[in-house]
Amino acid sequence: MSRTTTATILSAAVLASAPAFGDDIGDNDAEIEEIVVTATFRSEDLNRVPSSIDVLDADTIAARSATHLDDLLGAIPNLNFAKGASRARFLQLRGIGERGQFDEPLNSSVGLIVDSVDLSGIGTVAGLFDVEQVEVLRGPQGTLYGANALAGLVNVVTNAPTELAEGRVEVSAGTYGAYGVGAVASGPLSDRVRGRVAVRIDESNGFIDNDYLGRDDTDNTRDRTLRGKLSWDVSTATVVDLAAGVLDAENGYDAFSLDNVRTTLTDQPGRDIQETVYGTAAIRWHGNDAFTARAHLGIATSDIAYGYDADWVHPGFHPDGYAGTDEYLRDRSTLTAQARLVSKPGRRVFNDSTDWTAGVYLFKQDVDLLRRSDFIPRDFTSAFGIDRLAFFGQIETALGNDAMLTVGLRLERHSSEYQNNDGIAFAPDDNLAGGRIALSRQLTEGAAAYGSVSRGYKAGGFNISGTLPADLLVYDPETLWNYEAGIKAQSRDGRLRGRVALFRMQRVDVQIESSLVRRPADDGAEVEFIQYVGNAAEGSNQGLELDLQYDAGNALLFARAGLLDTEYQDYITGDGEDFDGRDQAHAPRYQLNAGLEFSFGASGNYYARIEAEARDDFYFSDNHNFKSKAYQLVHASAGYRGPNWSVRAWGRNLADEDYFVRGFFFGNDPRDGYTGRGFTQLGDPRHLGVTVSVAW
Repeated sequence: MSRTTTATILSAAVLASAPAFGDDIGDNDAEIEEIVVTATFRSEDLNRVPSSIDVLDADTIAARSATHLDDLLGAIPNLNFAKGASRARFLQLRGIGERGQFDEPLNSSVGLIVDSVDLSGIGTVAGLFDVEQVEVLRGPQGTLYGANALAGLVNVVTNAPTELAEGRVEVSAGTYGAYGVGAVASGPLSDRVRGRVAVRIDESNGFIDNDYLGRDDTDNTRDRTLRGKLSWDVSTATVVDLAAGVLDAENGYDAFSLDNVRTTLTDQPGRDIQETVYGTAAIRWHGNDAFTARAHLGIATSDIAYGYDADWVHPGFHPDGYAGTDEYLRDRSTLTAQARLVSKPGRRVFNDSTDWTAGVYLFKQDVDLLRRSDFIPRDFTSAFGIDRLAFFGQIETALGNDAMLTVGLRLERHSSEYQNNDGIAFAPDDNLAGGRIALSRQLTEGAAAYGSVSRGYKAGGFNISGTLPADLLVYDPETLWNYEAGIKAQSRDGRLRGRVALFRMQRVDVQIESSLVRRPADDGAEVEFIQYVGNAAEGSNQGLELDLQYDAGNALLFARAGLLDTEYQDYITGDGEDFDGRDQAHAPRYQLNAGLEFSFGASGNYYARIEAEARDDFYFSDNHNFKSKAYQLVHASAGYRGPNWSVRAWGRNLADEDYFVRGFFFGNDPRDGYTGRGFTQLGDPRHLGVTVSVAW
């Protein structure tokens, strides 16, 4: 039985059973907790948004003992990631997304937003302390976010200031020298002003032993987070929200070895450093009877240093060896501004049937790059700028009492400008359009179905290497059509919840990342690593996402699954290999996450939780056939949750499974004459720890 057939059967089963979700399955008539999605034009109930969305709340984050976004990614179906650094900086949704960056430009396929700050492509600083929830929007967000969300969006929402004073201190310690200390305080500053401040420090030696240097911390992590929020009721009709923060990661990078093990022999370990400073201001005004006005301004600056020991060994390792380092230093500044008008429920248009949203969006980003490398004759510098101006709108029309039609459109002008000290310059412009049409229908009190067609886009770009053929220097925009149908349902008492989505995406002018490596020759030629992007013909991505949860009172059962079938159509690699029909890179055919949490004791304050995740094998790249293996991981935690304090013992990857989070295929081993073969970065081994939290 094919995976597509399996997906269809699963969807049909959920469709057939959906009306039953409107009936009682127990005697508990307690009010159902609403899960709110904030990354839409209106903060909406998850079950009413006609799209495939996952929301992982603070309880789920704590249960996985997740301190960083990459500790959480395994719980999200059809979301994969690539490291090639100290953190999972690059994300792939439904098989689409970048896997690394060396030269400019980087037009992200998966957006990453942290408290309205655009961190797409630089997620090293995405910590999870004092986070309310993580929202994953799958499929193109052509109306909502435009060019940075071709395949979807990950939105990290931190906790807001509270009406009442509260605080919390958290301390954790674990294997591999890991420890963390965090504190948060929140509450009123006056009758109209509320504030919140959170600070966190996390450190770990990492999971690598460098035998040459005799150290166990060359792949360490060191994170510092300071965030503050202020909410001011200026008047009965106006609220101003301010936020600011400093996110600092000072990590080592020593992850690759010639033998694909966690023991390295580098003499000059790399580093992966990022310091981001940001500030945001948002105004909400609802003084008009017909609409609410919302405006947002965000500014962020990031200093990024990424470098590595290119030969992965020390001098004298082999007579035919070479030596050298490669480092990329970036200064990145981002400005985003948005203003929109959102209709009020009592003032719909078209005979009180239609809600509406209209707005304008401005994005400006500048990146200055300095590359220092032993393999180029002089330091390389470049300046890259992006300007985006977009107009967007959406209407939601009630078709009777049970159905809703949603139509959205976004028109965007994307301009960029690039120049470097090799005399290469580009200034391409693109006019881009995206949007969606969705029809949703309430089947019963607790179940709704939807179908949608959406169009996403990604700007074109250029390759800067002058040694590339002229036809590879510029590539075209990519567009994506997404066809999706799904059901979201829950029992009347809220104990049983389920969501299923079936989708097919058609990619046009697919942007594919490729690379060339040129090794030293007898004539003294320099090592050259060339990464470039080109357009393949087309690609298709189809599959299913399923999320089930049952709360039995003293036990919580959950299961999430993603099935994915991808292929390229009429794609010939730069080396002339025919990849027509081959799976796309970083697109495992299945991803599973399931578990059980059980509460016990007289008051139910003690608990134990076990969960497993599984992922199919997948190709590491779009220009070779080297693959990751399939793997399964088991995580567990147990502890006590009281009204004011909690303690939790936890373990990740309990079976100490070897799995891969990045892979390359090229020649880098002098022992085999630099013959091309696969090299991998290993994921985290077994990791144990304890976390204690005290609140007031």
